[in-house]
Amino acid sequence: MNHRVAWIAAAVVFLVHAIGNAHYGFFRDELYFIICGFHPQWGYVDQPPVVPLLAAFTQLGGHSLFLLRLVPAFCAAAGVYVTCLLVLEFGGGVFAQVMASLAFLFTGVLLSFGEKVGPDEIGLWAWPLLALLVVRIVKGASPRLWLAAGLVSGIAIQSKYAVLFFLVALFAGLLLTPQRRILANWWFVAGAALMLVIALPNFLWQAHYGFPMWELLRNGQNGKNIIVGPLVYLLQEILITNLFLFPAWVIGLYWFLRNGTYRFLGYTYVILIAEMMLSHGKHYYPADVYPILLAAGGAQLESWTSRARIARVAIVAYTLILGPVFIPYSLPILSEPDFVVYQDRVNAITHTSNSVLATEHNRETSTLPGDWADMHGWPEMAAAVKNVYESLPPSDRAVAVVFGGNYGEAAAVQFFTPGIPVISTHNQYWLWGPDGYDGRVLVQINGTCWAKEHYFTSRTIATVLHTPWAIGYENDIPINICRGLKVPVARLWAESKNYE
Repeated sequence: MNHRVAWIAAAVVFLVHAIGNAHYGFFRDELYFIICGFHPQWGYVDQPPVVPLLAAFTQLGGHSLFLLRLVPAFCAAAGVYVTCLLVLEFGGGVFAQVMASLAFLFTGVLLSFGEKVGPDEIGLWAWPLLALLVVRIVKGASPRLWLAAGLVSGIAIQSKYAVLFFLVALFAGLLLTPQRRILANWWFVAGAALMLVIALPNFLWQAHYGFPMWELLRNGQNGKNIIVGPLVYLLQEILITNLFLFPAWVIGLYWFLRNGTYRFLGYTYVILIAEMMLSHGKHYYPADVYPILLAAGGAQLESWTSRARIARVAIVAYTLILGPVFIPYSLPILSEPDFVVYQDRVNAITHTSNSVLATEHNRETSTLPGDWADMHGWPEMAAAVKNVYESLPPSDRAVAVVFGGNYGEAAAVQFFTPGIPVISTHNQYWLWGPDGYDGRVLVQINGTCWAKEHYFTSRTIATVLHTPWAIGYENDIPINICRGLKVPVARLWAESKNYE
């Protein structure tokens, strides 16, 4: 097989991300991942360990947004490379690989996964690689490939738990088709055992702490997350995969369902989406499956246009003209004022808005979309907190800590102003505890010093932070100095746990 197109596609995707990723600033979750990674564990309240460790590794030599964002860039490049290999397995040639690669590059949610560090970046290559391995086994390759599938599955689980939904859907898809025969051998059992061995340390960590991830998911569905119905969910899938290019993966799904050999992959997608709807998953949770469908879509388009070169020219032209329209929503390549103007024009033409894709309440309360807004204001927040902290009398400073109302605030202060003690009751920070804080002086970001509970003797607003490009609930917020905690720290901590 000729892998030249695959290597070229991987190089192009990597360069696009390497050039376009490192703008605006560190994302809220990236700061949190880095801090978690500097506290190595087999798991965290809200995530497995792989991504935090990778994020922290890039910052060992000092702060570097460019190095941090090279990690998702590499994952995206690996993802498009595997997508091209899938095209070849499906019988596609050069045109099919080109089309699948272009669709991969311009699919908004995949572009976003390759833009910033997050748990979904590993799935960019892991999910299509799992499909590739299974397809090769179906076509008669050595069943020893199940060991490779077990290895990839284990790594994927240690990166994001959502891959379990994909694995269940893939298993069910095989059971529903004659291809179930590939499950009936000891190599499949060995691969499953390898996957479990790799995932076991994280499972034991979660069990030791009472499965906090399960508690977090329940809490998220009871007020934080926006729950939508099946029709809206399907609309969101269309929008996150590019309003102009989504037919590429729909054609792939059609090809799967019509093809006896690969029908199990069509069933996999349908079952996966059903799982997400039933469990109220966010629209991007299943998105790492789309490279698989895009590979099939490329193969089908090539077959349909085998005798119509003009059609191929038209398809490529359409893709190159309309595909990039939504790139500024997934790559931070425009200045903030320019993006606002661009967004207004696109929304007017497409009759869409950011609210259609909102996954959490209050995420879109800013001038910029939520993800872009959450890349702003963190250095300014850390600097303001440092000024307040250092303005305290030496006796107060000796016992004071900074309290972040959420992991973004806490991680930003720790990252940009190391040496200042920081605590929080949000997610992993709650497990880390109050770090010896005795209750005398607290510098609180946002909030009211628990005023309703009257936990502190006094509250002074030291400053109000104004960062206009930041997300709405992090703008125009007070930084308080709270003194005289009137209840034991242990009680305050126990009552303030915030897993969401």
